[in-house]
Amino acid sequence: MRRKALTLLTLMLCISLVACSGRKAPAPITELYQGKTFRDVQKSSYHSQIYTVEKGDTLYSISWKSGQNYQDIAHLNNITPPYNIFPGQRLTLKKPSRSIVKKSNNRTGLSSNLKSNQAVDPPKKQAYGGSNATVKKEVTTSSSSKFPNKITAWLWPTKHSVSRGFANTEHGNKGLDFNGNIGSPILATAAGKVVYTGDALRGYGKLVIVKHSDSFLSAYAHNDSILVKEQQWVRAGQKIATMGKSGSDTVKLHFEVRYKGQSVDPSRYLPKR
Repeated sequence: MRRKALTLLTLMLCISLVACSGRKAPAPITELYQGKTFRDVQKSSYHSQIYTVEKGDTLYSISWKSGQNYQDIAHLNNITPPYNIFPGQRLTLKKPSRSIVKKSNNRTGLSSNLKSNQAVDPPKKQAYGGSNATVKKEVTTSSSSKFPNKITAWLWPTKHSVSRGFANTEHGNKGLDFNGNIGSPILATAAGKVVYTGDALRGYGKLVIVKHSDSFLSAYAHNDSILVKEQQWVRAGQKIATMGKSGSDTVKLHFEVRYKGQSVDPSRYLPKR
């Protein structure tokens, strides 16, 4: 009887050891990562004229990565709403260089106007690659003069204090975070034109992007409500959104400044408090 009990105990111990050896450790956090987020977009800026669409890309994420207006990209590639794109598709991100346009207009007498009147945000019905008459219309209806060459003053986008600063590392914070309250005003850091509003760019929640010049963009993420529309001009200090937690676990504003598509530390431009 004693020998039988000992045999049974030995068998149970073996079963227990086998069960323990087959147990897997919890998946590391890196294995839980799925899809593209703003961390992928911010690893490096994109400056080439042609972009090949990858799985998970949207027109808005490509626009943000390259520092271009997504509507300009849509016009250049004859893409209409809802702006569907597919992996492997090659997109033109920039218009032909000024020298090419200038050469095609030497006979029109418009070459002296090209440098100061080159279009940045052409009208919605503007055609691309058309005749000389079409090019003439593009030059004379340009709105690029509305963008200043230099931003003379920057304003803080919220009254709340910074909760997390800028970090220029691969997975660092590419802007400033501000913890606050639902509904707190979000202000335009400088005058400019709203080039994007929506929540299509994963990781940002309800997002507003404002273009201040040919070089500078600012972004305001995780809003509760958006108070402006695309193509709307805004003043410095104008209320453009309210603070929220869209796309985030906490109520906050994630604020970024981009110079020629590259993330830069906003505190370099904002006034001292």
